[in-house]
Amino acid sequence: MSTAPTSAPPEQRQRLTLDNGLRVLLAPDRTNPVVGVAVHVDVGFRSEPQGRTGFAHLFEHLMFQGSESLEKLAHFRHVQGSGGVFNGSTHQDYTDYFEILPAGALERGLFLEADRLRAPKLTEENLHNQIDVVKEEIRLNVLNRPYGGFPWILLPPVLYSTFANAHNGYGDFTDLETSTLDDAAAFFDAYYAPGNAVLTVVGDFDPDDAGELVTRHFGDIPARPVPARPSFGEPAPDGERLESVVDAHAPLPALAMGYRLPDPGTDLAGYLAHAVLGSLLTDGEAARLTQRLVYGDGLVTDVSASAGLMGAPLDARDPDTFTITAVHPDTVDPRQVVDAVDAELLVLGERGPDAEELRRVTARWAGALHREQDRLMNRMLALGSAELLHGRAELSDELPGAIAAVTPEAVAAAANALRPDARALLVLTPGASA
Repeated sequence: MSTAPTSAPPEQRQRLTLDNGLRVLLAPDRTNPVVGVAVHVDVGFRSEPQGRTGFAHLFEHLMFQGSESLEKLAHFRHVQGSGGVFNGSTHQDYTDYFEILPAGALERGLFLEADRLRAPKLTEENLHNQIDVVKEEIRLNVLNRPYGGFPWILLPPVLYSTFANAHNGYGDFTDLETSTLDDAAAFFDAYYAPGNAVLTVVGDFDPDDAGELVTRHFGDIPARPVPARPSFGEPAPDGERLESVVDAHAPLPALAMGYRLPDPGTDLAGYLAHAVLGSLLTDGEAARLTQRLVYGDGLVTDVSASAGLMGAPLDARDPDTFTITAVHPDTVDPRQVVDAVDAELLVLGERGPDAEELRRVTARWAGALHREQDRLMNRMLALGSAELLHGRAELSDELPGAIAAVTPEAVAAAANALRPDARALLVLTPGASA
């Protein structure tokens, strides 16, 4: 009996760089007759200029509003008419666009992504329409929702000092409303050059054929200067930074604790030890803080810890954030929760986790990563973001093994690094805003 073809190992992937600078990663996977096409552009909300908060996300919306050769909504019809799905998202350091299609529609997907990377349809009508759409999205997801923007919008200005790291990536209404077509054109010219992007193609295709199609559709996009990537580094806090906010929709008080993560580019092992620490603290019923704060002391109703401001590890360059959030009854003083967290971190810093506890946590996480990678879309986006941010798509393949290799000593060192004198503390109180 013959076995079904499976995903090609990393060594069978191919990399190309077109004459215009576009980097291409081809990752064949003959398991199922589907393909994925993703473009990761090296610009996120940390690159927005002052006075234009939210512009990276706004521009993501504009990229779905047609091109010089396709009218508005044509992209949607071509993908959905092929039985495919599509989307895009804006992150701290990148913006991605992608579609999943039947294998026979690979060229269609490549054409669509090349077409809008070449010349999106930037018009006054599209701009003002999408400003209204983004504002409504902010109302729905932040302004009119309990704990909206908590903590990813509200915590950075407490932990960080520079505009790039501290500002609201969703955007201020005034900044959005005063955005102009010239701003959009300048943003496209500056950041959407082919040399500032990575194209990832995953799925059921022949690499040589796919390479020819990529060159056919993307190769004639004119090369443009690639912007110098700024460093967003800044000194870590030299004390505890405290801020309080009021949430008119929140039913219970909450708090968020933010710490700086190690730079994954220079200390990947230390970064991953923090990620494992987050799982040890709050992942599952048996996790340290869940047992202590929820079931033991009854101080909180919910607690969560994670590496990465957006909740996903390795989704940004340095600096990035380790967060601990908790929702607690209004009869509990926030400092009681903070003191209990500090006490548990002190225990972990002194003794580390026991070997069986660590094995259980890392095995569960490694298994979850493998399951995520089984989905072509997840694998494609992980490969593309790792290639763009960290220069190595293989990092996404290696992550389960690297997580499993984290030692008790490394977790103890990560716990000791979460010091009270180098953190941000955000206290959220329910009630009417002033």
